[in-house]
Amino acid sequence: MTIITATELADLLATDAPVRLLDVRWALTRPDGREAFADGHIPGAVYVDLETELSDPSVTGRGRHPLPSGRDLQASLRRWGIDDGDTVVAYDDWNRAGSSRAWWVLRAAGLTDVRILDGGLAGWLEAGGSVQYGRAAERTGSVTVAHDDLYAGALPVLTAAEAAQIAANGILLDARAPERFRGELEPVDPIAGHIPGSVNLPSTRVLHEDGGFVEPEKLRERFARRGVDGATPLGAYCGSGVTAAVLVVAAASAGIDLALFPGSWSQWSSDPDNPVATGE
Repeated sequence: MTIITATELADLLATDAPVRLLDVRWALTRPDGREAFADGHIPGAVYVDLETELSDPSVTGRGRHPLPSGRDLQASLRRWGIDDGDTVVAYDDWNRAGSSRAWWVLRAAGLTDVRILDGGLAGWLEAGGSVQYGRAAERTGSVTVAHDDLYAGALPVLTAAEAAQIAANGILLDARAPERFRGELEPVDPIAGHIPGSVNLPSTRVLHEDGGFVEPEKLRERFARRGVDGATPLGAYCGSGVTAAVLVVAAASAGIDLALFPGSWSQWSSDPDNPVATGE
């Protein structure tokens, strides 16, 4: 199971099952979600910093959000109170970006029971869920991370060269907004455009207007319109490996496996030897 509804989460929290909630509020224009967390979060949740705990900013040459090491992630997971076998539910308040990044990183590290709250915090509130202020009671977990190198972890990862090969011989999906894909606008990276041969499927197209994921059958139709048939090599990228994870999650819920290029456009465009395409 990849996605959990607010009602399902409330029912799960009412049992004795070990459930750990991660508040991963992050947006491209508002990467620090601590203030939003303090203004109200799901009871029992702990705040997770995507920039420093789900990424390692000290790593160079791998884009704006390099993957953390397994040992660093393990230390974070234990600070968040997670034990082996726990159900981990991540949520956010912006286009399922932060929660999808958390899902991908934790799954790549070897954790198996990781879910995303459908509709995020808004979905929880719409379903009548309450919020808590301040910090949750601290506890120390004992989880063990199986993979220290998440680039060679439990989920498929693409290098820049492999992404180029898939763009040429398979389907490489670009999760960014259409204007960024076409090279008309680039608010973050110094060069605008996309990896030649890639196909644009904005991450917002796999979500309903209320932020919930589109149903699996309709997702399969939307992926099929981009040429995804399950028989060719498949991959996804975005600006820095965050919103592409939304596509990976959506694909997984529809029974499709997408490999992620974590460095994404921020890594690709930093190499002057890499070609750049613009337009459709």
